[in-house]
Order: sequence, then C-alpha cells, then structure tokens
Amino acid sequence: METQEAVSEGPGPHRHFICASFNQDTTSLSVGTKTGYRLFSVTAVDKLDCIHEGVECPDVYIVERLFSSSLVVVVSLSMPRRMNVYHFKKGTEICNYSYSNNILSVKLNRQRLVVCLEESIYIHNIRDMKLLKTLLNTPVNPTGLCALSVNHGNSYLAYPGSATIGEITVYDANNLSTVTLIQAHDSPLAALTFNASGTKLASASEKGTVIRVFSIPEGQKLFEFRRGMKRYVSISSLSFSADAQFLCASSNTETVHIFKLEQHSPSQDEESPTWSTYVGKMFTAASTYLPTHVSDMMHQDRAFATVRLNMFGLKNICALATIQKLPRLLVASSEGYLYVYNVDPQDGGECVLVQKHRLFESGEEQEEEKEEENQEDGPQQPASQSYAATVALPSTPPSSTTLMGYSEDGGAQRGEVIPEHEFAESPICLDDENEFPPVGNQSN
Repeated sequence: METQEAVSEGPGPHRHFICASFNQDTTSLSVGTKTGYRLFSVTAVDKLDCIHEGVECPDVYIVERLFSSSLVVVVSLSMPRRMNVYHFKKGTEICNYSYSNNILSVKLNRQRLVVCLEESIYIHNIRDMKLLKTLLNTPVNPTGLCALSVNHGNSYLAYPGSATIGEITVYDANNLSTVTLIQAHDSPLAALTFNASGTKLASASEKGTVIRVFSIPEGQKLFEFRRGMKRYVSISSLSFSADAQFLCASSNTETVHIFKLEQHSPSQDEESPTWSTYVGKMFTAASTYLPTHVSDMMHQDRAFATVRLNMFGLKNICALATIQKLPRLLVASSEGYLYVYNVDPQDGGECVLVQKHRLFESGEEQEEEKEEENQEDGPQQPASQSYAATVALPSTPPSSTTLMGYSEDGGAQRGEVIPEHEFAESPICLDDENEFPPVGNQSN
C-alpha cells in the first residue's frame, strides 16, 4: 500500500540542487545548482561521468542540452528573464535573449528552440536563433508546461489550451500553424510529453489519477491508464521509451509507474483463455450497466511495472533508456541522486535497483557549511540584496543598449552578444552528432 508514513523520515532535498532534465535521447542528464550547472553522461550503469561543470551564472533553474552536442541553454534565478545559450566545450556564449517576463521553461530540438512564459510562447529557429513566431495571450500557464517533439521533421509543440480544463493545443512549430485541439482531461493539465517520433502525446491532469495517450496529429485517444484511485497526486514527469512501447510517470509520491502501450486483441484472448481473461470479459459485460465514471475505470489499464522510491514529496524526474543493450528506468531526485533500475520488458512487476549515483560529492556540503560559518563571522551584506543578486553582480557593467527582436516579438529583446553581421552565413557544427546551431566567434 502507498503510505506517506512509510517514507516520511526519508531524505530531504539536497541544498545544492535546483533542477534537472534529461536530454532528448536520454544520454545526458543536466542538473541546475546553486553554483551553476552540471552535465552528466548516462550511457553506462556503473559510472556517472560529469562531462562539464558550468559556473557562468549561479542559481540555475533551467538547463537544457541539445542531444549530445555542445549547445546548452541556461536560465538563472538572478536573471529569470534572460536566456543564455552556451557552447560549453569552447566556453563561449553563443547568444542571449531577454523577455518581457520570467522564463518558465525552454524546449529544443534540432530545428526549433521554444521559450515559454506564463502567458506567451516564443519560437526561435535554432540554426540562427532568429525569432520566428510569438504566441501571445496564451492561457495562463504558471508552471510553463509545454512539450516539443524531438523529431525536428514535425516539431510539434503542445501546451495548455485552457487554464481551467485539460485542453491541449497542438501547434506545428515548423509551419507555424495550429494543428488540433484535444479535450484531454476535465481538470487543468499537469504533464505533457511526446514520443520520439512525435506521433504520440501523453498527458496527465492536476488530479494525477489518469494518464492518456493520443495520436498526433489526429488527436484521437489511443490509451488510457490509471495511475491510482485513492488519492490525487502531482505528476512531475512523463516519458516514453525510445520505441514508444512503454511510458513512465513519476509524481510527488514514492511510486514510479511504467505502463505498456499494447492493444488487447480479442483473438489472442480466445486463443489462450485464462482466468483473468474470463473475469475481464465479465467486467466488460457488467460495465455497460454501470455509471460512466465506473465504466471508464474498468477499461483503464493499470501499471505494467513499478518502482518504490525511499522518498515522498520530493521533486524528481524519470526517463526510460536503453543502456548497455538493456531497458532501464532512470530517476533523478532533488535529494541529489540518480537511481538506475532494471526493467523486465516481458513480465514487468517491481523493477530492481541496480545502481545509485551521487550527483554531488559528499565533501561539497561540508565546504559550503564552512563558507557559511565564515560569512557569519565576516561583514554582513546589505539586507536589501539577496544571495543570488549579490553573487550575480557583473565585474563590469553590461551595455545598457539591447537590440530589439523582430516586429512580431511581443517583448523579446536580443542582447548585444553577437552583432547581426557576425552571425554565421551557414550553420557551424558543434563537434558532436552533426548538430548545426550557430556558434559566435567570441572570446569572452
């Protein structure tokens, strides 16, 4: 049984941790920290390599890496309206953009970069960072919920179409046009994700009890899964496996659910009748006489596999990946750990923990505690300045002028990091996987 008491004395959030995200093909984990950000390789089970640690700005609450390229997008709490794009291997800033309000999320694929604010969405061409489209006056979206297909061939973008019900707007970010509206849930949306090809979209509402999968671009419901019945939860992440055969969901509870996307064939049931098949037919027949909500519940599939975490109420994200030729479930938690589980693709059931990696070295907390003690003994900072504002003060004042975006920008401003004439005439490779966003010839 799921009980809060069972894990109420578990670990708390790590003091360095702010955010985490997996890249588009789940080969890398990005972690935003109090001092900057870290990029980890997650292509092996037994080791977790930190491939880069960025300290360009503190208190990073958004960090997104483009596949296995050198391009990384960073947003800091000290400057929440500014997006910085870095070439982390060269240690250079490609460009930055400032917006009219706080940035809530950033999504990217090989064709598009999408910035989501509370009531607007900005779509950039990732090859030259030009602003292509601004979607103004979108429904209030306080968490910046949106999803972008990693398949740049379609670049579908999904975001809430309503602030009061679970309506999804599916937008074609390549052709810059609305594709369809999906009435997904009765309650407001809490989570969205596309599969790798952009042909399926999974969603969950704020209640968190039912997860639905729709075909894209048609918007037809394909699957409906029941995460639980006895309590509402906050779904923190949804993620498809690379082959779209499985879908995992994590929440603020101690259980991660994995669902199997398979259509039940009547002919298969008849060929191999079992007791469960017989009982299932009885329920199906009986459901025609029951209230709609009860009937719907009977037709919803349950989890194929589960993981029970030793924490409750902590932020975490999950992803399904094939690592060393075997299916794995990855869970990155705000307590500062990455958990790796084996998944049985045939029988499901309880997943087995095979590795637990620290995202922070054990000595880091001791060093920070010493620094805090020294600060207490030393001169006090003015009360009007927060820690984030203090450490973010530049050594030299920035230029007071910024270049406005295009006429339809609706508030985006492009910083004077790369003058227009210095943009590359043709895309420049970022060293890995033939990625082609622009790189500026900066020395800073």
